[in-house]
Amino acid sequence: MRMDSKKISRRDFLKLSGLGLAGLFVPPLNFDFKDSFDGLQGRVTTRMIWMYDSPSADAEPVKICQRDMLLNITNTTISEDLNTHNRIWYEIGKEGYVYSGYVQPVRTLLNTPQLTIPKEGLLAEISVPYTDAYETADRKSRVAYRMYYETTHWIKSVSTDPKDGQVWYQVRDDKFDKLYYARAEHMRILPAEELAPLSPDVPNSQKKIRVQLDDQIVIAYENNVPVFVSPASTGGIFRRGTYTTPKGSFITYYKRPSRHMAAGDIAASGFDLPGVPWVQYITESGISFHGTFWHNDFGRPHSHGCINLSTQAAKWLYRWTTPQVSMSKEFSFGGVGTNVEIVL
Repeated sequence: MRMDSKKISRRDFLKLSGLGLAGLFVPPLNFDFKDSFDGLQGRVTTRMIWMYDSPSADAEPVKICQRDMLLNITNTTISEDLNTHNRIWYEIGKEGYVYSGYVQPVRTLLNTPQLTIPKEGLLAEISVPYTDAYETADRKSRVAYRMYYETTHWIKSVSTDPKDGQVWYQVRDDKFDKLYYARAEHMRILPAEELAPLSPDVPNSQKKIRVQLDDQIVIAYENNVPVFVSPASTGGIFRRGTYTTPKGSFITYYKRPSRHMAAGDIAASGFDLPGVPWVQYITESGISFHGTFWHNDFGRPHSHGCINLSTQAAKWLYRWTTPQVSMSKEFSFGGVGTNVEIVL
């Protein structure tokens, strides 16, 4: 199937999905689960959600689920509400159903700590639903931040507690230039092959990203042929402000595999998000593509102006665009970026 760079239709989006582009979102590791739901949990990402006795917000509520509660996902189902942008619900055993938009699918994958860290540091992702970062390598010390599944962080050193043998990674906060400590088995060091560039044989001039605001989708093109499509969430309306994603032509001139993003009053519409993964800035004001762990509600406006993507979608796009970021560097700034077009 060949398409030009004109606006993609909903029909074409469904056809593309049917051709297997959704497979691009599958994590690169082969965990060989006997059942795709084996060990799969859902973390509640917002203050609270309801569990219902059937997959509908009009159904009978059976339970309140609070932020960071872990739910055992045993299946997915599609609601009968044809008017909603996201009809996916998670079945939680025999307990009930929860709407997927505020539930992050997670697993618990423990790692063997690496006891030697090079001076430039190593990039790692959180491989458990969440883990706390402490101010010192001691579980009795103050918790600085909670770090969530698939967020990315720079490891600077390693230490072992002589009292209990706990191995700790020292993690650098790139916004406040502070050092915190997290349990090493909760962090997976990313190998070079997992971050290797995608389609490096295709000239950058023949790559293009198109963001369609009305449809809330992102499409990547090679030689005007779509090779990747993902639902997205762009600028939305919050209690104390309306945020828009700018239309126009841009380039991915500044890339970081990890970024602590924070702004405003958290009690209102502000945010404080350490370890945002796979960030690609396209404006000096901070508009970027990036992975998202605080919601799973893609397909409708939901951001402060950035283009929210699932973590795996953001990672694919990050690997596919230029400039490339060296494994030993925390960012790449300037150079030749990939063209981005944002339209209604």
